Amino acid sequence: MRNTMPAGYRSMVTSPHYLASAVGSAILQQGGSAYDASVAVSAALGVVYPHMTGLGGDAFFLIYDAASGKVEGLNGSGRAGSGATVDAYTRQGLFAIPHRGPLSAVTVPGMVDAWWEVWQRGGRLPWADVLEPARRYAEEGFPVSRDLHRWMQRDEAWLRQDAGLSSLYLSGGRLLGEGERLVQPDLAAALRTLQAEGRDAFYTGSLMKGITEGLRKDGGLLVPEDFAAHRSTWVKPVSTTYRGCEVLQMPPNSQGFSVLMMLNMLEGMDLSGIGRNSAEFYHLAAEVVKRAFRDRDRYLTDPEFAAVPLEQLLSKEYAQTLAAGIELQPPAAAPHLSPASGQDTAYAAVVDEDGNAVSFIQSLYFDFGSAYMPEGTGIILQNRGSFFSLEETHVNALAPGKRTFHTLMPGMMLQNGVPSLLMGTQGGEGQPQTTLSLITGVVDYGCTIQEAVDLPRWVYGRTWGEDSDKLRIEDRGLGAEADRLKAWGHNVQLFGAWDGIMGQAQGIRIGSDGLRTGAADLRGDGAAIGW
Repeated sequence: MRNTMPAGYRSMVTSPHYLASAVGSAILQQGGSAYDASVAVSAALGVVYPHMTGLGGDAFFLIYDAASGKVEGLNGSGRAGSGATVDAYTRQGLFAIPHRGPLSAVTVPGMVDAWWEVWQRGGRLPWADVLEPARRYAEEGFPVSRDLHRWMQRDEAWLRQDAGLSSLYLSGGRLLGEGERLVQPDLAAALRTLQAEGRDAFYTGSLMKGITEGLRKDGGLLVPEDFAAHRSTWVKPVSTTYRGCEVLQMPPNSQGFSVLMMLNMLEGMDLSGIGRNSAEFYHLAAEVVKRAFRDRDRYLTDPEFAAVPLEQLLSKEYAQTLAAGIELQPPAAAPHLSPASGQDTAYAAVVDEDGNAVSFIQSLYFDFGSAYMPEGTGIILQNRGSFFSLEETHVNALAPGKRTFHTLMPGMMLQNGVPSLLMGTQGGEGQPQTTLSLITGVVDYGCTIQEAVDLPRWVYGRTWGEDSDKLRIEDRGLGAEADRLKAWGHNVQLFGAWDGIMGQAQGIRIGSDGLRTGAADLRGDGAAIGW
């Protein structure tokens, strides 16, 4: 039985794990700001949701500052190491970057520096206090959640292969069960060091030394100079308008602009007569996704290495041109083949009493990232850099100092210049698609934020090992609509209700009267807490 959607006029927190949401709520009630609470939630997720995120990963923040009325983005993604060259892999006989192990840890983890930047920008509580809940959960332990246990079972072979991971997730030769206590003493020690020494401990101090020494021994490429050179980047969000609302996303190297392209295409279509769970809706959704993904895959990379023509891609005129190519009478599916991408991600959002709003997302890329933990660190390193191409002419080709094509994309919608919706989700290819579902659910179908999160979802694309795209749809009474989609040429694959492949979305809606309502996804272990 679902709980009533939380509502309140003061503050709201939502995340994919109830303990992390409780941490954010406690920080706000101690007098912390949304800046403090977002860092505390992010750090707590790195402990209690270790299959999705952690100190060894990246994070992106989209922040509305109530005092100034401005929205800023913080790109906390890491860059490829100085020794991360195409030749470094090809001379080992590799034609692609491995997805797991030390060689998949290509980019410097950016999340810790992102915490520091956000906290410095608007934090009120002491740095050590903001990280204290995460440290306590690492040191004292917490019960293994349903979603964590599910991924532990799926990735058991990887967990057994790494000494650090196996020491944490196995006891007496078996995986810890759901509800059993998971204690992470090395991670607790790392957090304690961060509390005492700040972000420099991770980039020039003892934590950096432990990580890079482990990588050196195990054949990795990152070196101390790579960590010392890392800095997050404050950026201007990219935006479009949709039916009178302003929708903001992170600029490249984030894929956020792709959902803005989808909204631009849909804006010219009347959805009022199209049922949300109809074949017509899923056909439209899949076709705008394909067209946006073609351009995303063609252009998206680190803008410091190649120009991304955002002015053209986000123009309403270009959207009309793309939309004109969608076959509607009769409907027909267009072909497309997207690159497969990882799906381990954790999205959360916070609004405080002053109206500051933070929409943020973080990841290790794959579930348990690289499945590699340098000895004694307690830190799982991300494998985000494995998405780089080893083809030197590819737009996302590996190069030292380069940020890779990034799936992370926290979202925010404004009305009359102030936030009305914070939204985001787990799931690589699914992130822009579920964001599209949330926005159209609220704007076009009159849903509350919880109803929008609960809508049956779709994910168009492919996963690792597949040679064709599929249109995956949650089957909640779809019936003959699925057959109609197949007749129109869609490669439909039906899933049961609340299937984990659809990701875990969260959101906060803010009414014109200041009422905050929050939602967490049934597919995860999350909670929304407000008052």
